[in-house]
Amino acid sequence: MPQGADVMDLRYNVIQWVHRATRGWSYGAAVTDPRTGEIIKGHVTLGSLRVRQDFLIAEALLAPYEKGKPVSPKMQEMALARLRQLAAHEVGHTLGLMHNYSASTVNRSSVMDYPPPYVKLVADGTPDLSAAYATGIGEWDKVSIVFGYQDFAPGTNEQAALNTMLLDAYGRGLRYLTDQDARPAGSSSSLAHLWDSGANAVDELNRIMQVRGAALKRFGENNIREGAPLATLEDVLVPLYMLHRYQVEAASKLVGGMDYTFALRGDGQTPTHIVAPAEQRRALAAVLTTLKPDVLALPESLLKLIPPRPPDYERGREHFKIHTSPAFDALAPAEAAAQHTLQFLFNPERAARLVEFHARNAENLGLEEILDAVLAATWKSAHGKGYTAEIARIIDRVALYDLMALSANEHASDQVRAIAALKLEDLRGWITTTEGSVISFVDEEQRAHFSFATSQIVQFQKDPKQISVTAPAEPPDGPPIGADDDWDGWD
Repeated sequence: MPQGADVMDLRYNVIQWVHRATRGWSYGAAVTDPRTGEIIKGHVTLGSLRVRQDFLIAEALLAPYEKGKPVSPKMQEMALARLRQLAAHEVGHTLGLMHNYSASTVNRSSVMDYPPPYVKLVADGTPDLSAAYATGIGEWDKVSIVFGYQDFAPGTNEQAALNTMLLDAYGRGLRYLTDQDARPAGSSSSLAHLWDSGANAVDELNRIMQVRGAALKRFGENNIREGAPLATLEDVLVPLYMLHRYQVEAASKLVGGMDYTFALRGDGQTPTHIVAPAEQRRALAAVLTTLKPDVLALPESLLKLIPPRPPDYERGREHFKIHTSPAFDALAPAEAAAQHTLQFLFNPERAARLVEFHARNAENLGLEEILDAVLAATWKSAHGKGYTAEIARIIDRVALYDLMALSANEHASDQVRAIAALKLEDLRGWITTTEGSVISFVDEEQRAHFSFATSQIVQFQKDPKQISVTAPAEPPDGPPIGADDDWDGWD
């Protein structure tokens, strides 16, 4: 900046780098003339702690601290690539651009999306971050700037020219869907999601689960620096264990999903289209796969490595919520991941759409089918023995709590609550029948599990306002700020 200039001076457009010790968003905004709408000044604030989050993800994926070898520069390269993309994103806001959360489905066509790092696996199963973030301005960004700033020759029909720009962009597969379409947990679009990637949310979830599994197999001491407390393995484990969190959300939105455009009368667009039943069922199957106990279990070799946290390394919002303090809780990650997945399938808006869409066309998925599938994948699946069996029981209890919560949700439609209540009664009957079987009789842990669930269902049925099943722990914070109440619209 010029000598003596002030960052608040309206004469200067400013990108401001701010150091802070807390998590938070970066911002891009403009000062405009209220009389004309003219942008007078653009001002961007980039927060330094965001780099730490990206660096943690890279550490989790790469396990880069091999004894006797220099530290790989790939982590720094990935963090700087994200910062480069973020700076372009915030400058886009200063020019008047809004978020476009459907851009990730069309070759990362906008810097105004929220991008996750794109991770590939090389032949030996090692994660590759060389293409983690896109470079350059996306195709949708070019359309947006031309649409907003194009000067037309005298005599040009401006409205017709602008319409032609958009219809041409739509013809190339570009779409625009923003915060209202992507942020709500019950939103219906199969295209608009935060922090997702890939042209198809289901295919990308399956691919990310492969990346996650490969990286977890390699996870251990090499994921933290030499001399770091072993307890801090959890710090790096969290972003890897929850690597699939945003893609689960994206795939879940295909269930009971309806795509739409902001169509205008006479423009020829298709206003609404219910996601094909086969694609919804494929999404449901992929999402339920993330609940399998062997997918959520951690290796015994890793569990033996994580001791209680030493002084000045307190637990916080970026760690799992544990029941075993001070010891690391081997079941807490599975509980958090299961709750993250099931909250989308039990969402009341999604449930209401399932009821309606199935009523309009019996080929569409109904709420009964979804709930039956969840119970088949949890309570009614084989639980086995030992650690994975205990994880399975944890997942069962999360499903039970969410089913009760849906049945008691005063914001859900009456038919949604009725179907949830019926499935709860069916589950009670199934447990009562199964509890007397030879298998459950000789398995004390499973008998206790069944007995407790039966008593909780009966108690809930007497007073649905009282859910005495322990509420599942939420996963550690993912976005830079964990609550939407703190978000003011820019990042």
